[in-house]
Amino acid sequence: MASIRDYNVVEQFNSRLEEIRKLLDQAMGEVLNDRVAELCQDHGQYMKSVLDTCFKKCKEDETMFDMIHTYKQDLKEKTSLLKEKSAEHLEVVSEIEDKEHHKALLFQRIEKLKKDQARNRELIQSQNKANKDRLKKLNKCKDVFQKHLSLEIRKIQGEKLQFVFRNISRKDPDLVHTFLLQLDAEGVYHIISCDPPLEKMAHLERRLQETNNFSAFLANVRREFVALHSGAKMA
Repeated sequence: MASIRDYNVVEQFNSRLEEIRKLLDQAMGEVLNDRVAELCQDHGQYMKSVLDTCFKKCKEDETMFDMIHTYKQDLKEKTSLLKEKSAEHLEVVSEIEDKEHHKALLFQRIEKLKKDQARNRELIQSQNKANKDRLKKLNKCKDVFQKHLSLEIRKIQGEKLQFVFRNISRKDPDLVHTFLLQLDAEGVYHIISCDPPLEKMAHLERRLQETNNFSAFLANVRREFVALHSGAKMA
């Protein structure tokens, strides 16, 4: 066995080590190149996948942007339409409120008219009753008037009374003197006609309306009829 201290042996050993190193470097270089190539290929595929994903995402985002724009336009149109509908709704509500107010006023007027009508009906009924009572009293006095004043009272259609006087003229006791009387809805006496006419009849009528003293009125009318004949006789 050769000694390691032999110079030739050392050189050979170093040379052999250098060859081994070169072979290792070459082998490592090839391995690294293959690995780098593989990594580059993987990186390229990864980047392609990333680019495809980004492109697809951009396309989706573009579509989404278009949809958002469309939604905004649609929302704007619907908002405008909603404002128009709201304005129409407010007009309809205002019109309905006006009609309801008018309807309430009409109901109030109708109720007032009903109350006024009922009050007037009660007043008319009360007045009619009072008029009938007066007519009854006049009819009860009929015999008395006829006996003492030669007066006949006739009921005429339309709630009128005709008063017929006789024994006014001594020359012609059967000569009749008449006047027609009516009570209105308020119970006021009114002279409709007088035959023969009396100058003071309007005054006597006003006096009757003021005093409501019918007996005195009849006596005064008879006195005027008598005076009329007395004046005609003197003439």
